[in-house]
Amino acid sequence: MKGPGTAIVKGFLSLGPRFLPFADAATPELPMGRLLRLSLFQVTVGMAVVLLIGTLNRVMIVELGVPSWIVACMLALPLLFAPLRALIGFRSDHHRSVLGWRRVPYIWFGTLLQFGGFAIMPFALVILSGDTIGPAWVGQAAAGLAFLLVGAGLHTVQTIGLALATDLAPERARPRVVALLCAMLLLGMAVSAVVFGLLLSHFSEVRLIQVVQGAAVTTMVLNCVALWKQEPRNSALTAGSSRAIRFRDAWTDFAGAQRTRRRLVATALGTAGFSMQDILLEPYGGKILHLPVGVTTSLTAMLALGGGAGLLLAARRLAHGADPHRVAGYGALAGVIAFACVILSAPLETGPLFGLGVALIGFGGGLFAHGTLTASMALAKPEDRGLALGAWSASQATAAGLAVAFSGVVNDVGSSLAVAGTFGEAVASPVTGYTLVYGVEIILLLATLVAIGPLVRPLSDFRSAQTSNLAPVVARGLQSGGVRS
Repeated sequence: MKGPGTAIVKGFLSLGPRFLPFADAATPELPMGRLLRLSLFQVTVGMAVVLLIGTLNRVMIVELGVPSWIVACMLALPLLFAPLRALIGFRSDHHRSVLGWRRVPYIWFGTLLQFGGFAIMPFALVILSGDTIGPAWVGQAAAGLAFLLVGAGLHTVQTIGLALATDLAPERARPRVVALLCAMLLLGMAVSAVVFGLLLSHFSEVRLIQVVQGAAVTTMVLNCVALWKQEPRNSALTAGSSRAIRFRDAWTDFAGAQRTRRRLVATALGTAGFSMQDILLEPYGGKILHLPVGVTTSLTAMLALGGGAGLLLAARRLAHGADPHRVAGYGALAGVIAFACVILSAPLETGPLFGLGVALIGFGGGLFAHGTLTASMALAKPEDRGLALGAWSASQATAAGLAVAFSGVVNDVGSSLAVAGTFGEAVASPVTGYTLVYGVEIILLLATLVAIGPLVRPLSDFRSAQTSNLAPVVARGLQSGGVRS
C-alpha cells in the first residue's frame, strides 16, 4: 500500500540507529530479530522477580493472611541459590553434550525448574494460608520448595542466557547488546507488574492459581522461543577425551587474574548501595513526605525511566571506546548525589527533590550495572565466559538480597530508637531510620568508588584483552584516550 503509511514507515527507517534506542545493537552476526528473540529470557526473569517480590509478597500477607516472618523466609529462599551462579557458569563453559551444545541444556533445565516451581506454588500458598484440613507443615514445605525451584531456575536462566549472548555477539557490539538485555529486563518487570495488578484486582484463590500457572506457561513458551536456533552445534563439544577441569582450579585462575577480586568487591558494594532502598522509597514518600498513593506508585516508573536513560548513555559511551570501569564509577557518583537529594527532601519538605533523587537512583544504577557487566564480558576469556558472568551475577544477586534484608532491620531498629529518644529530641522522628539507611547507601557507594578507582587508572587490566583480540572496543578506547595512563 502506497501513500501516507509508506511515507511514515520510510521516515522511521530513515531515523537510523542514532535516534532509535538499541537499533545499533544488531550486527550481521546477530540480527535484530534474533537478538530480540534471545532477549526474551530477560523478560521471563523480570516477570518472575515481580511475581515473587511484588505481587505474591502482598498477596500472601494481605489476602492470604500468612505471617510476615514466613513470607520473609520464603522470599529469602531464592537467595540461597545466588552464590552458585559462578559454578553454573563454569559448568556450562565445560559442558560436554551429545548434541554439541554448552548453554542450551542449562537454560532448558533452568526453565523447567521455573515452570515446576510456578506450577505447584499457588496450591502450596493456599495450603500455607491455613485454608485446609491438613497439617500446616505441608503447606510450608511445599511453598518453600516452590520458591526454591523458581529461584534456582531464575538464576540459572539469567546467568547462562548472558553467557550465550556474549558468545553470539561480536566484541564491538557487546556494550549495546548489554544495554538491550538490561532494558528488556526492565520492560519485563514493568509490563508484568501492570498485568498482574489488573488480573488480581478482584482477588480469589482460583484467580491466583490461574495467574501463577499462566506465568509458568508464559515462561516456558518465551524461553523456548528465545532458545530456538540460537546456539550453533559444535561437534568438538561431544568429545569425552579432554581433561576434566575442576571448579576450584578454574576459580583460582580466574580470581587471581586482572584484579578480578577487586572488580567483584566493587560490584557487590555498588549493588548493595543501590539496592537497600528497594523496599523503602514508597513508604518514605508516603509516611515522611505525605505523598498520595498515586504519586508513590509512580516511583517504579521513575526508577525505570532513569535506569533506561543510564543504560542508553552507558551503551553510547562504551560503544565509543569508554572504559567500562569509569562508566560504573560515574554511576556510583550519581547514586551519591541521588541519595543526598532523597535525604534532603524530608527537611525541605519538597516532593520534586525526592522525585529527582529517585530518577537519579535509577540513572546511576543503570550506568553502574552496565559498566560492571560490560567489564566482565570484555575481560573474560572465551573458555571462561560463563564463569565470569556467573561470578558477576552471584556477587550482584547476593549483595542485593542481603542489602534489602539489612535495610529493613536498620530502618526498624533506627526508627524505634529514635522515637524512644535514644538519639536526642532533635531526631526523635521515624525519618531517622530512613536517613540511616540512605546514609549507609552513600557510604557504600563511596566505598565502591574507592574499590573501583585502581581499576580505572592503569592500562595493565586491558593489555591482555588487546593482545588476545578479545576486546577491540576497549583497545580503541585506550588508543583514543578513553583511559589515562
